[in-house]
Amino acid sequence: MHRWPAIVMAACLLAACGDSRPKPTPLTQRQHDSVIGATKLPGATGVRGAMRLADSQTARNTRLDSASRP
Repeated sequence: MHRWPAIVMAACLLAACGDSRPKPTPLTQRQHDSVIGATKLPGATGVRGAMRLADSQTARNTRLDSASRP
């Protein structure tokens, strides 16, 4: 009968000892590609080139959109 308070207390202490570290946020696709492009892995140059092309296209589309607005 005297063991129950000790068992309950131990269970509560163990339950309170959870992982308190915040979980890292997952990377976006752009961040993931940027990390790969920064390495010396085969194909990293192609990833960097594709990102540069996508940035260029985005900038071009932004210019065209702003020029067409009154």
